[in-house]
Amino acid sequence: VAAGLVAWPCSALRYYGTAPEQKGVVKDEPSLGVRTKQAQQFDWALAKLDSSVRRTGRVTKTLLQRIFHDICRTGYPSGNQALLLLRSCGSLLPELPFAERTELAHRVWEKLQELGATYDVSHYNALLKVYLQNEFRFSPTDFLAKMEAASVQPNRVTYQRLIAAYCQDGDIEGASKILAFMKSKDLPITEAVFNSLVTGHSRAGDLESAANILSVMSGAGIEPGPDTYLALLCAYAEKGDLAKIKETLDTVENKDISLMDRDLMQIMFSLTKAGHQQHVPEIVERMRHERGYVPDAMNLCLSLITQGFEDTAFAVLKTFPNLQAESQNGDNPDLGNFFLRHCVNMDKSPEKLVHFCKDLKDSNLHSAPLQFTLYCALDSKKTAMAVGLMKTMKEEGLPIRPHYFWPLLTQHQKDRNAPGTLEVLKAMQELDALPDVDTYSNYVLPTFPSVDTARTVLKVIALSMLDTAGFVSAEVRNEAARGNLSGLLSLSEYWRLRLSASYLSLFFFFFFSVTELLYNDSRFSQAGTDTADNVAYFLYNLFDGMTETEVQAKEEKLRQYLNQLEQKNITIPVNIYRGIRNILDSYHMPELIKVLLENQKTCHLTMLSLEKKLEELKSLGKPTGAIFKQLISALCAEENLSRALEMKAQYEEEMTPSCYALLINLCCRHDNAEEALNLKRELARKDSEVALDANKYMSLVKVLSKHGKLEEAVDILKEMKEKDVAVKDTTVTLLFHTLNSAALKGDSTTIRRLQDTIFTLGLVSPSSNLCSPLVTVYLESGDLNGALEATMECHKLYNQLPRIHDIISGLVEKGDTELLQKAMDFVSQERGEMTMLYDLFFAFMQTGRYREARKIIETPGLRARPGRLQWFAEKCITGQQMEALENMVDMTAKLFECDRDEMYHYLLRLCKDTNDWHKAEAVWTKMQEENVIPRERTLRLLAGILKSNNQEVPFEVPEVNYAYVALFFPYLLPTEAFNILKETSRKGMALGPASYDALIKSLLASGNLDDAMAVKHIASKHISGFQLSDLASNLQIITQVKHGNIKDALVNLKGMLQADQVPSQLAITRLVQGLSSHGDVQGIHEVENLVKTLGPSINLSSMLFVNNTALAHIKNGDIQSAVEGLESVYTQGSDSPQKNISFVFRKVLEANNEGALDKLSAMAEQLCNHFASYRAATDLFLQYLDTGRTEEAKFLLQVASFLHSYSTFFDLTEKLIPDFTEKETVCAYLMKCYALDKDLSSAKALYEQVQAEGLQLDELSLKRLASLYRDAGETVPFEEPPVNAENTWPQNCEFENSSREAVSR
Repeated sequence: VAAGLVAWPCSALRYYGTAPEQKGVVKDEPSLGVRTKQAQQFDWALAKLDSSVRRTGRVTKTLLQRIFHDICRTGYPSGNQALLLLRSCGSLLPELPFAERTELAHRVWEKLQELGATYDVSHYNALLKVYLQNEFRFSPTDFLAKMEAASVQPNRVTYQRLIAAYCQDGDIEGASKILAFMKSKDLPITEAVFNSLVTGHSRAGDLESAANILSVMSGAGIEPGPDTYLALLCAYAEKGDLAKIKETLDTVENKDISLMDRDLMQIMFSLTKAGHQQHVPEIVERMRHERGYVPDAMNLCLSLITQGFEDTAFAVLKTFPNLQAESQNGDNPDLGNFFLRHCVNMDKSPEKLVHFCKDLKDSNLHSAPLQFTLYCALDSKKTAMAVGLMKTMKEEGLPIRPHYFWPLLTQHQKDRNAPGTLEVLKAMQELDALPDVDTYSNYVLPTFPSVDTARTVLKVIALSMLDTAGFVSAEVRNEAARGNLSGLLSLSEYWRLRLSASYLSLFFFFFFSVTELLYNDSRFSQAGTDTADNVAYFLYNLFDGMTETEVQAKEEKLRQYLNQLEQKNITIPVNIYRGIRNILDSYHMPELIKVLLENQKTCHLTMLSLEKKLEELKSLGKPTGAIFKQLISALCAEENLSRALEMKAQYEEEMTPSCYALLINLCCRHDNAEEALNLKRELARKDSEVALDANKYMSLVKVLSKHGKLEEAVDILKEMKEKDVAVKDTTVTLLFHTLNSAALKGDSTTIRRLQDTIFTLGLVSPSSNLCSPLVTVYLESGDLNGALEATMECHKLYNQLPRIHDIISGLVEKGDTELLQKAMDFVSQERGEMTMLYDLFFAFMQTGRYREARKIIETPGLRARPGRLQWFAEKCITGQQMEALENMVDMTAKLFECDRDEMYHYLLRLCKDTNDWHKAEAVWTKMQEENVIPRERTLRLLAGILKSNNQEVPFEVPEVNYAYVALFFPYLLPTEAFNILKETSRKGMALGPASYDALIKSLLASGNLDDAMAVKHIASKHISGFQLSDLASNLQIITQVKHGNIKDALVNLKGMLQADQVPSQLAITRLVQGLSSHGDVQGIHEVENLVKTLGPSINLSSMLFVNNTALAHIKNGDIQSAVEGLESVYTQGSDSPQKNISFVFRKVLEANNEGALDKLSAMAEQLCNHFASYRAATDLFLQYLDTGRTEEAKFLLQVASFLHSYSTFFDLTEKLIPDFTEKETVCAYLMKCYALDKDLSSAKALYEQVQAEGLQLDELSLKRLASLYRDAGETVPFEEPPVNAENTWPQNCEFENSSREAVSR
């Protein structure tokens, strides 16, 4: 490659050390803590810089230097941090002159190299970009030589930028040699190379050749784009050829190529730099004032001011549209602040500043420009400028305050610069702004060694200053602050003052024992509040608010306090005890836990006495509802529907609303619509006021609508509204699945009915997701017109546009321009043109129409919408649509506020999924070409792709900070977290107990017992005495039972109890059931004895051990012992709902154990006939029905006489509940039954009976009766309730022409 330019200055060459020189500096490997901080620091720096660039298009020198110093302070800069800093030293610093930017870049390069940063080709390319942006003259050949010496191989981007460097100085010969070299290496010649050649020919004085480059491009198969035309326009601008500029702009417009406002600003900058400012207004008139106009125009103004063209910058400032709009409204915009501040920073003359301020004021573009400019001058410590501005202010009659001078005095006071202070005081005197007491006290007197010295020096200025009250008060304040009482007295005597007592007083503050007062003073206790609860909650908050260090430091005092609680017989509730114990466990305070446990054992004694009382009540035949509820909960948790229904049937009288709720939900999960509906009706009969939670209601709606019970589902929804049920996010998800199930069946009627009911009642706010099933019905059948009409209907009714992308994509694919225009007009009118453009863009992308898509995304003023871009990117990744994703990344390069690293990360993710390392390598080159700063995750992703294909990684791969990642174990997939843990263990790094415990819980929850035990082994090696938390221990027992490791699970239960841990109800239940399945009767008794010490706090069912003992006997073939054990339960106590043996019957039926079933059936019959105990028979009867054994159920029905003594269900209700008052509810259900049976005569009779008894039917029942009359062709004898639905959305809309143009393009 030939040399052709001025040699690179020696001062610049020293910034390029070779790779061996870098390695010569021996640096210690950064510690784990340093790497953690480094990773966090880079994320912070990147976020700050990225935020600044997104908001303003620039970064400030202050921010950049702060980040630079922070990175240097760690001593271990990464390659990515170096890239971030280098990239920011170019055009992103419009407030700095070119030379200062380049000097900063060199300083960053040298300093980070000294600290051990490793540079690769991306760093050299970034530096080249900075040189080009800063117009820095250097030798491209020397640059290549330095890269070679550093063993860094140039790539395509390097050669492209070296060509640009030659062309920037008009050296076409040098550029041509590099171009020939690129062709010899088969490197692609991109549009960027041709753009540089346009500039090169222009600066060489050959504008004709510059224009001919466009023809050469077309011949090479590359269509000139906006960047090429911009390069040509800037070439004409540098020559001041306005006619050619206009001609080229017209050509661009005719070719349907879009130049943005920022492109036109580059033309304005070129015109101004070349001395042709007179043509700038012509370009200004062509501005569209797009969405990003203001930040781009601000950067143009800053660049022009920096280069000394503030007059042109001021002309641009006055074009800001938002300034004019606000000024017309009479507001005070004050948006020219950045302009005035930068003029001050660049030391523009006071006269010019005053001129700008006057113009801004007269144009009503700034409310107080002079004052703000003065503030900037004071802040910059520019004394002469500030004084000049204040003189102008005084001439205009504006007040000059003493505190205006404080910023000027501050530095003089710090430096003890008496001459500087005197200079400011002289200016104050000239402006008649005499110093006040604060000025003297804080800024003037501290500058001098003593007050006497100050008085002497100030006499030189004017004696009048010394006679002011301000100076005298300052003297007094100064002596008082020094504690000089004699000085104060002498001043008092000299000035004949009477000192205020405030100068001579001292204040003392006392601390009080709030805790003791809170405990002893009854005023701090609410009436009726239990003392134990108060102390318990107080104690919990005490521990929760202390750090681990504080708890360890005060361990002895806390132990004494806990012992005092026990002595005072104050017990702590179980839930509070667990919370405190968990806190102490995380703080590794076993001794305090023991003391706390002693208190808890005292509490358990109380609970044991209650359990004895409970046994006494059971033996007396009294109800035990609480235990029954606990049993139902456990059965539902283990999805044991048949057993739960058995228990429900056996202990019908103990069924509470909460038990019904649990069973209804269980039936819904098992898709048992009939049983769920029956249970709901029973619940309504028992207590019509009770309400289920939203998820249970919605599960009921789903199963009813699925089985064709639409009216019942609607009734459930209405009940939700009547009872004001709060809807959760999970409820909305259930609702969507309900509607979508109907959509897949093509049932639009069900969908419309449910949607209308839900949204009209206001249960859920309409959303696109909830409206989409209606559109899905038509899309599944290929009816695009119907789908569009459905979408428009949803928008008119609910203000939603469901599945609009699928509709538009279908229309584009089909080529139905008329219907597409209709869709686009509608979207544009209702949601705005930007939404319409994105919808159209994604439709074109989806269907492979990339040319049309590019025109859409390059629409002037379009702004990046990260959420929508991410949605389409994820769609491409899932569908492995590389071409579509690659085109989207390329098209969005100039999209305002587009996160380029994020876009390339999407592309690399797809490269990884397809294992395409060639594409990944091309992506890396493209990122350099675009000057993108990759985040560490992007570099690691790319490195992983290359390494997995045995390719060399051309950059330093940032290490994974495993300790940092360990914090996110709960949010990672268990296998990913386990792999990270193995890597940390291999490197000898230990994590905290919480991290190990979190991973073990995650693995156990996913059923991965072996890996969980491996993690436990790793943790035990690193942490002496490592112990699982309660939750992890419980999960371990449950998982071991699932894997058949019953003995290990029993051992772990014993270990938990020995370690004073509390096993969960589910863990014990699963273990007991596991023991019964293995026929281990002794093991069940052992567990029963172990958990007795826990008391009733874990809410174990009283039948857990009875039922599973019976099943264990049956497993062992000892059916007689099983029968005897179950029979004794009913013969020794009352027939309460808690005594449910449905679980036993269900297990026997599932096992087809006819021998055991015969004996158990005989036991149930005997209990009915001899002991009047019907619970067991009821359980067996329901299990027969549930398993389809109708004949056995009929036979049992004949034996159990109580079951057939009532002719109808409602007769049964009347006999069982004589005082039943909810007759209207019963009538509503009866009317519903008659409506379903089309039984008009019975419905008429019911209506007459209702009227006779003075009852009132609800509106839904009346509508059902009216429907029966109409179906029979009879006149409805009453006024039918109206239908509540109205359309409030306009039918006709006017649409914007812009959307039509977008579609036509």
